[in-house]
Amino acid sequence: MTITMTGADWLSLFVHYLSLSLLSVGGAITTAPDMHRYLVDRQGWLTDPQFSASIAIAQAAPGPNVLFVGLLGWNVGLNAGGLPTAFLGLAVTMVGIMIPSTTLTYLAARWGHENRELRAVRAFKQGMAPIVIALLIATGWILATGSNYAVRDWPIWAVAIVTAIVVWRTKVHLLWLLGAGAVLGWMGWV
Repeated sequence: MTITMTGADWLSLFVHYLSLSLLSVGGAITTAPDMHRYLVDRQGWLTDPQFSASIAIAQAAPGPNVLFVGLLGWNVGLNAGGLPTAFLGLAVTMVGIMIPSTTLTYLAARWGHENRELRAVRAFKQGMAPIVIALLIATGWILATGSNYAVRDWPIWAVAIVTAIVVWRTKVHLLWLLGAGAVLGWMGWV
């Protein structure tokens, strides 16, 4: 896939990631649905497989959870002209997603720690939990449906539901479940 990007496009990408940074309560992964909407659906700078692969590769790699943002920018840059622009895409997305949220987080954490006994601070912390959960569910839905999983693929959905219940209700380590899923996939059952 080859795309042409102007300076205005790079600026638009940077500003979009600046705004997403302020919405990334619970981590950058919670804004993946909007990244998909912007990069794949609206701008056409990435394909669905590129988007899903970027997230999967970054999540499988050791390191910070936000690596997928850099990989998305890298792929946009590769599509726009090769290796030099890949580094530009990486820098634009990572700087855009990191600066506002880290600044806000630092200032808010400092203020929240100083005022931790206020009722409003406690209420805010409790009220954010459902929002984070909803954003994570939306991310899971985008990743599942963007990979062309359909309702007819019931074994995949069954494995996902059983895994979620086991993680929620037991203390079984997630790596055992990941290994079990790999074995099921290797055997061709899902």
